[in-house]
Amino acid sequence: MVAAQDISHSQRIGTPADRRARITGVVLIGLALFVAGVFSIGVTGDATFRLSRPNDVWAIPNLVLPAAPFNYIIAAVLAFLGARQFLRGGGRWTTLSLGIGLALAVAAFLVWATAGKAFSLTGMLQATMVRAVPLVLGAITGMMCERVGVVNIAIEGMLLAGAFTGALMGSLLGGVGGLIAAIGIGGLFGFILAALVVTYRMDQIIAGVVINLFVLGLTSYVSSQVFAEHRFLNNAPVFRAYKVPILGDIPVIGPMFFNQNLFVYGALVMVGVATYYLFYTRMGLRARSVGEHPRAADTLGINVYRTRYINVTVAGMIAGFGGAWFTLGSVGRFDENMTGGRGFIALAAMLFGRYHPVGALMAALVFGFADSMQQKLALLQTPIPSEFLSMAPYIATIIVVAGVVGRTRTPAAGGKPYIKE
Repeated sequence: MVAAQDISHSQRIGTPADRRARITGVVLIGLALFVAGVFSIGVTGDATFRLSRPNDVWAIPNLVLPAAPFNYIIAAVLAFLGARQFLRGGGRWTTLSLGIGLALAVAAFLVWATAGKAFSLTGMLQATMVRAVPLVLGAITGMMCERVGVVNIAIEGMLLAGAFTGALMGSLLGGVGGLIAAIGIGGLFGFILAALVVTYRMDQIIAGVVINLFVLGLTSYVSSQVFAEHRFLNNAPVFRAYKVPILGDIPVIGPMFFNQNLFVYGALVMVGVATYYLFYTRMGLRARSVGEHPRAADTLGINVYRTRYINVTVAGMIAGFGGAWFTLGSVGRFDENMTGGRGFIALAAMLFGRYHPVGALMAALVFGFADSMQQKLALLQTPIPSEFLSMAPYIATIIVVAGVVGRTRTPAAGGKPYIKE
């Protein structure tokens, strides 16, 4: 009788997938009402998105959208997706519907903000790629570590160390010297993390927090005490953009991917290299086996300790390269805590990308879009306070991790020390 009551209770409340589908449906319907009530009623004029720049070789016409009718259509689509999820949802369609709904809501917001004005969509996409650089490199850093069973919470500290070293050594040795030094200091902190968690079996979360706090304290002290007095130590050159012939002239896509500086090209190359290494090489297979079942890998003759040391150290070098973007690829100087939590957003991008470099790139572009949007929309003088616009990347992180990612399978040995018998 108890079993029958349990079955009846489960039928009433439904499975976890059914409950998630209903919640998603309610969220989408709420978005539909919000878009119709806030972004549509009383909105006049057309939203003009410029797809070309004055000096583009191949110019294409502007995208002009009637603001209110377009947003009413988006509201109708959101309502349809929400009703379908509430009544018939379940399975993978739930995550896809939520992702589509959030994208449509963002599109409605852009149309509302641009109503009666003109906005360079090409410039925003170009800024999106630039803003995604430290995120995708940080995500690959975390991925390289987690694939061998090491949880890297120290990405923030490694990025900050790379930014600081890039500024200091770049001021003394030039851009190339600063970049090499930033990569080296990132590798050093990667080696330190490996020593703490592999050799001394320190708790991996605590080890990462220790590195973050140490780097933050050290760089903050030097920035306030040394750089304030000796400004020539904080005046590094910036790597300029290089336009790839022909490819850089492609409308929209060209400026985004093929008219960038060294760090953007390096990030794209790193995505390809990491994908090939992890999934198409023998060393990558060994690394993934260490992250899944280190004892079985050890039985087959794979040196678990050495594999973890190598991967975590190389991951630190990637983070150092990503950290140098903040100084050598952006402003040419170091400011206290200038990474602004990008290392933690990179962890979210890693989860969103399901521990795959290409997925991490897509996730980094989502976060980079939110980051660039808050800067570009400030130029449109929207009635939204600038403080709320500055929250956009972090709000996007919460929404994506809580609603879109769902359940992500982590490496089985992640966070667990290995003791060789």
